[in-house]
Amino acid sequence: MRALISVSDKSGIVELAKELVSLGIEIISTGGTYKKLREAKIPAIEVSELTGFPECLDGRVKTLHPVVHAGLLAMRSNPSHMRQLADLNIETIDLVIVNLYPFKETILKDGVSRAEAVENIDIGGPTMLRSAAKNYQDVAVVVDPEDYDRVISELKEQREVSIDTKLYLMHKVFMHTSAYDALIADYIKKERNDTSLPKTLTLTYEKVQDMRYGENPHQNAAFYEEIGKRKGSLADAVQLNGKELSFNNINDTNGALELLKEFSEPTVVACKHGNPCGVGSGDNIYDAWKKASSADMVSIFGGIVVLNRQVTLPVAEEMSKIFLEVVVAPSYDEEALKLLQAKKNVRVLELADIEIPQDKDAYDLKKVNGGLIVQTIDSKLLEEDKLKVVTERTPSKKEMDDLLFAWRVVKFVKSNGIALAKDMQTVGIGPGQVNRVWATRQAIEHAAELIDPDATKGAVLASDAFFPFDDCVEAAHQAGITAIIQPGGSIRDEDSIKKCNEYGIAMVFTGMRHFKH
Repeated sequence: MRALISVSDKSGIVELAKELVSLGIEIISTGGTYKKLREAKIPAIEVSELTGFPECLDGRVKTLHPVVHAGLLAMRSNPSHMRQLADLNIETIDLVIVNLYPFKETILKDGVSRAEAVENIDIGGPTMLRSAAKNYQDVAVVVDPEDYDRVISELKEQREVSIDTKLYLMHKVFMHTSAYDALIADYIKKERNDTSLPKTLTLTYEKVQDMRYGENPHQNAAFYEEIGKRKGSLADAVQLNGKELSFNNINDTNGALELLKEFSEPTVVACKHGNPCGVGSGDNIYDAWKKASSADMVSIFGGIVVLNRQVTLPVAEEMSKIFLEVVVAPSYDEEALKLLQAKKNVRVLELADIEIPQDKDAYDLKKVNGGLIVQTIDSKLLEEDKLKVVTERTPSKKEMDDLLFAWRVVKFVKSNGIALAKDMQTVGIGPGQVNRVWATRQAIEHAAELIDPDATKGAVLASDAFFPFDDCVEAAHQAGITAIIQPGGSIRDEDSIKKCNEYGIAMVFTGMRHFKH
């Protein structure tokens, strides 16, 4: 048997090579790998000795040679193939251990140049991997050091690698090379500042963890992160307490973080099942917590809480009075963390760059049966020059502050979505209803039930899309709401404007819709 070894990641390679030699397997190697093996006094043949052709072009051409690839691709069960090898004086290669130039590690370095990135695109490595994998019946191909022990164990026990393991290794090779190529393509796309949606879409992610289950116990699930994960994302958080995050924890927490990133002032967002249930901004994080938590003391139980300031002891003391699934903040003072860690079931996460927004060109993906729908994320809030007061009455400064607060919240409420706010606090949220007036009535009813019957008096209302009828204005008036913000654009806008003027309600159009399904 003969093995060809050429690796960038040399972890465990000397130990592997020693085992192969002890089994009587001849080793062929290249460049830095050959040098490392020879330094360890492991007998090896340099690939140029095998091919009769020297490495050239600064090492760009080493293994791209018929002697190598014929030895890999020849089917041992095909007499014609074997006769041709004999005629050409070429021997088979039975084992390939190859991993690729560190393209990912290169592009993740600060200040890396395009030339350096391109130079770390491996050509010979993927070619050998693909040749060996195509002939998996006869060649075992190892791309991951984690598989060294499995291969050695089988070679020791049965003098060959089983067909099941070869097929497993083949699959792993094509997963690896496809991810490698996808990463290169994505890098080039970004280098070209290309923000278009491509004709074909291949994405690559790395697994962070397997999960016990998905949304429900009968579903399998795992958490994957983008390569070159961006600061401020959940994948960048450090967990300081509690069990592993579940599928639902991650999904809900991500939604809460997206909303939190709309605020620069001290703000707390409480979230349940992907919808905000309480949001508050204040002069300090304690005031913000009191507003967010008191907005809906029922729904916050078992919910997600995210904060954009350090968690202080007074905030932690208040949090400890209720059961929370997840708490995320940029930092915790020592006593606050100690108190939260005393509750073993609360997952406490530290996310240092919590305020950094998501890349505006990032993809929002939704799987549908038979396909995938893709869009760029909803990175805009509004365009100030398009804000238009359409009623006779202009909102007061306080009303305008609350309107913009509510607008930031409703952007992240499932459609049809309504958010009511007063004094930089949500007082009612109506998410995911099949018509807008139901969402409005739900928000009003929740405010009366969960805060107090007068909670909506003097409040403002934000709607994620236009009013198709004036019934939402009617409901708002009856609840004592004094100002409304909505996109506008309905053929019946005049009906809603007329009703607002009748009741003295100020209305602002944004010209921008925020559906969230």
